[in-house]
Amino acid sequence: MNILIKSATIIDPKSDFHNTIQDILIEKGQITKIDSSIKNPKNYQEIILENLHISQGWFDSSVSFGEPGFEERETIKNGLKTAASSGFTAVAVNANTNPVIDTNSDIAFLKSKAQNHAVTLLPIGALTISSKGTDMAELFDMGTAGAVAFYDYHKPISNPNLMKIALQYASNFNGLVCSFPQENKIAGHGVMNEHITSTKLGLKGIPALAEELQVARDLFLLEYTGGKLHIATISTAKSVELIREAKSKKLDVTCSVAVHNLYFTDEALGDFNTHFKVLPPLRTQTDVDALIEAVKDGTIDMVTTDHNPIDVEQKKVEFDRADYGTIGLESAFGALQNCFTTKKTIDILTRGKSRFGLENTPINVGNTANMTLFNPDAKSKFTRDRIISKSKNAIFENETLKGIVYGIVANNQLVLNP
Repeated sequence: MNILIKSATIIDPKSDFHNTIQDILIEKGQITKIDSSIKNPKNYQEIILENLHISQGWFDSSVSFGEPGFEERETIKNGLKTAASSGFTAVAVNANTNPVIDTNSDIAFLKSKAQNHAVTLLPIGALTISSKGTDMAELFDMGTAGAVAFYDYHKPISNPNLMKIALQYASNFNGLVCSFPQENKIAGHGVMNEHITSTKLGLKGIPALAEELQVARDLFLLEYTGGKLHIATISTAKSVELIREAKSKKLDVTCSVAVHNLYFTDEALGDFNTHFKVLPPLRTQTDVDALIEAVKDGTIDMVTTDHNPIDVEQKKVEFDRADYGTIGLESAFGALQNCFTTKKTIDILTRGKSRFGLENTPINVGNTANMTLFNPDAKSKFTRDRIISKSKNAIFENETLKGIVYGIVANNQLVLNP
């Protein structure tokens, strides 16, 4: 791939050209020249786009596709296409498939399905066999095959001794153990946040306590065992406080938050729209404010789309019976820009890579080209006809979002949106 990108504003604090407008010459997937004006004697394809900005390629730490087993929700091929069109050059893919990704051959399958694609697929192996929470899966073998972390997606480990052993065992090979922060016995049959809105709607609530007890337990276990822990998708102000305290103790813990938990509150469920049924549930404005502040100060290490396609048969039902989950890749950039400045949004979308074994590739001469192309100022309504995902369960449907993605340059490929 040989291209010449014209008049692009570079947003990359690690680049020598941060905050400047430059031409960028890319030959065979490598940045060979950056200058204010570059001629094109070899007649390479020129990329000229309105208000073009570029940054390092974006990363998402929690994406679900469905294949194998739930191809009606999403396939790996279309999922990676969706990720590319949304500006992501790498995605960590969860193990919530059928069968569950819990062996080295399963990891090899995912990697083989993603070969030769512009987007890098990072497989997450299940922490326990079949994600049943009973017996630890083959963590070392999966790590050897390419698993970047171990996580039973949306399934908390109820047995504290199992979590203790997993942290101890994975530390032998620097493995990253992930935990879903919910104590199911407290959550019970709740379907949304336990608060005033749940009482008004007559829906059973999930108390913030259900999350905070699990976070506190896991942090105590981490302090005892050592190892590396990632707490996925926290949603309460108290969880932020607990993790902030743990970091002050120098514990090796990171955490993420789903972008919709930064944007909506539980009041959005007023009309029983099942698109808003997510896990962890949407919380209160107090929680949202604390989460946003924690993203800004770095207590929350990364923001994820928590992209989870659900087919219409599991969503277009009574609220109590609907599955949890929303797609989020395609709306993430615009939603974040409604909450943060452009520079902060790009920081959010590019951090967290090293935790999952990815290297940052600054936009400098000599480096491999791994970048996202976007216009931060354009506004548009996120409508159903714009959704590339096979499933259409979009929590941001009909929201006015700020910024559009033009495409990506990664793995010696150029992907541009029509």
